[in-house]
Amino acid sequence: MDKVRTGVYICHCGNNIAGTVDVAQVSQYASGLDSVVVARDYKFMCSEPGQDMIKQDIKELGLSRVVVASCSPLMHEPTFRRVCEQAGLNRYLFQMANIREQCSWVTEDNEKATEKAKALVQAAVRRVSYHEPLEIREVPVSSNTLIIGGGIAGIQAALEIANTKHKVYLVEREPSIGGHMVQLDKTFPTLDCSACILTPKMSEVGSHPYIDLFTCSEVEEVSGYIGNFKVKIKKKARYVDEEKCTGCGVCQEKCPWKVTSEFDMELGQRRVIYTPFPQAVPNVPVIDREHCVYFQKGKCRACEKFCEAGAIDFSQEDKVIEAEVGNIILATGFQTFDPSLATQYGYGKLDNIITGLQFERLSNATGPTGGNIQLKDGSTPRSVALVHCVGSRDESFHDYCSRVCCMYALKHSHLI
Repeated sequence: MDKVRTGVYICHCGNNIAGTVDVAQVSQYASGLDSVVVARDYKFMCSEPGQDMIKQDIKELGLSRVVVASCSPLMHEPTFRRVCEQAGLNRYLFQMANIREQCSWVTEDNEKATEKAKALVQAAVRRVSYHEPLEIREVPVSSNTLIIGGGIAGIQAALEIANTKHKVYLVEREPSIGGHMVQLDKTFPTLDCSACILTPKMSEVGSHPYIDLFTCSEVEEVSGYIGNFKVKIKKKARYVDEEKCTGCGVCQEKCPWKVTSEFDMELGQRRVIYTPFPQAVPNVPVIDREHCVYFQKGKCRACEKFCEAGAIDFSQEDKVIEAEVGNIILATGFQTFDPSLATQYGYGKLDNIITGLQFERLSNATGPTGGNIQLKDGSTPRSVALVHCVGSRDESFHDYCSRVCCMYALKHSHLI
């Protein structure tokens, strides 16, 4: 392997860098680094004279690597890559060090800024020595998209893509799409009905010719490379035939067994065969195998007896579906903080201390109390306290602000 010959170029960026960083000192420092055969500083490296300087050194000094310490790669990495290529050097034998946004603009301490600039330049010189020449190739890519997560972000992304007549595979692990938004009562700041905004989009997803919807499903494996991925989607058994089911709801009415409802944040109950909420998409129930008496003891099957469509299928098994996609969007949403960890608030120990999402279900007309805000014993509260920043702005958990709970608490105060 030929010996690496590196050229280093430090940009003043007018006074943006040179006003804080001693660029001459950085240039002198760079000249002493291993593999560096020339180090220069110039007022504007991105200008035509600056570019010509690099081209000339590549040709006359036989440079095999180039480092430019200046602004962000977003602004001028393509510029300097093109300069290298025009001088006969592979564009990928170039490395950029950001000594403006990451250095001169974040401190007024000239000495520290200069030392950091030296460190960034040293790292860039070290890194570029490992670069290898690459070629730009065009390969066919799949126009199909996999979206993981069926909340409002995944739904909107799916519709935007599918409406351009490109195939979408939308994967959601719950029995219905909708995510957390469908649990909400109103949206901030307009207090518009959350379901009124979301459910038309859900319905459109369920019937869209360019969207394949997989609920009760998870992505099991992804292989391949950018533009050409092969994915395996595990579709878990619902024990209800989606083709035969009419969504009449009789099976749920006749099921004698109840458990706490995850959708209602443990404040209400649901049947063991259930749809999470009335506007669910798909509007097909699922059997909770963990609590189903037939699966546990071999008895009951009441849902099957009363299903006129013959849609109940206890023999149904999980399936693995394979698909080819060129793009993958992760829209996996969020998990709420567990307030029981902050023991000073008494959540989980004292009655009538609830989370924001639990309050959403209480104030929602489709919730366990029909939209009536009430205490655990069914009575109406005489006063309500809203506690901000639980789990955030706290060194024990997250020392940063969540950026949402102030607006969220104000919305709740309106609803109360």
